[in-house]
Amino acid sequence: MSRILYFAYPGDLEIRTGGYGYDRRILHALGKRGWKVEALPLGENFPQPDEHALAHATRMLETVPDEAFLLIDGLAYGVMPEVAQVLSARLKLVALIHHPLAREGHLEPLVKERLERSETEALKHAHAVVVTSPATKRQLAAEFGVDESRIAIALPGTDPGIQASGSPDGVPHILAIGTIIRRKGHDVLVEALAENADLEWTCRIIGNRSVDAAFTQELEDRIGRLGLSGRISLTGQVDDTRGELPAADIFALATYYEGYGMVFAEAMAHGLPIVATRAGAIPDVVPQEAGILVEPGNAAAFGQALRRLLQDRELRTGLAAGSRRHGATLPGWDETAATIEKVLETIT
Repeated sequence: MSRILYFAYPGDLEIRTGGYGYDRRILHALGKRGWKVEALPLGENFPQPDEHALAHATRMLETVPDEAFLLIDGLAYGVMPEVAQVLSARLKLVALIHHPLAREGHLEPLVKERLERSETEALKHAHAVVVTSPATKRQLAAEFGVDESRIAIALPGTDPGIQASGSPDGVPHILAIGTIIRRKGHDVLVEALAENADLEWTCRIIGNRSVDAAFTQELEDRIGRLGLSGRISLTGQVDDTRGELPAADIFALATYYEGYGMVFAEAMAHGLPIVATRAGAIPDVVPQEAGILVEPGNAAAFGQALRRLLQDRELRTGLAAGSRRHGATLPGWDETAATIEKVLETIT
């Protein structure tokens, strides 16, 4: 069996998002397992490519030799059903789905419907589908008609972390990590923090500011109107978020949806108590012993959960210990790569 894998991805693989982080780490881990990985950049404008972008991506994919293994990131795969049909006839085609494109959130109804149709059709042509959580497997089976026998779960790996020691000045420091887009719910977090303005805390929101510059500006304006500019900082993208976790006291992310949520796993590896939402795969990732989960979009409930942790040091300490215990049980990246390797080996 050939040990060459072609991996096709849209956009910039170096962008600091969970999905691209997963891609980078599995490519490295597969290389360590003896695979030669050939990266195929498909270009920009996904998951809503124009005619030119789609033509460019198609030309890149046509360069893959017959009978080769081809793994395509779902950010592109789901909008290329016709291309997938052609590729599946001559390649060992695998789709990597971080979460369904139509579940991105805050999509126009017509866009959501189009993405659902496109991805449903594209998934019919994959010889196998790799997902990053049990929740996404359930979703693809129930909502997109994918036979569960064709779906493999390759949980993201998590690097070991040191126990967070918290803010050195004793003022609870709340950390949020996630690209500044509407789906991440940073506006909900800001409103929740405003409801706790009477308490001591600081908050740092780390994430790429340029993906949705208009929303970033809207968020900054909201922070200013609420009089919280001195307490909440929008830091922007950092190369290694693990360096930010040890100095935090609470990890909080009010996201509307996650296909897994690697930042939660990283937070637990460092023993941080978590406030998050019951959205997508998060209940699978964050157990009750590690944090408090509320309904997405509910700033009042999110604020109440934060208040409990800010005011109750014993609760915060207990959840931190539970978080640390669970974080120690999470798989490493070699296990993730081994799962994907097994998928490739079973394709005939």
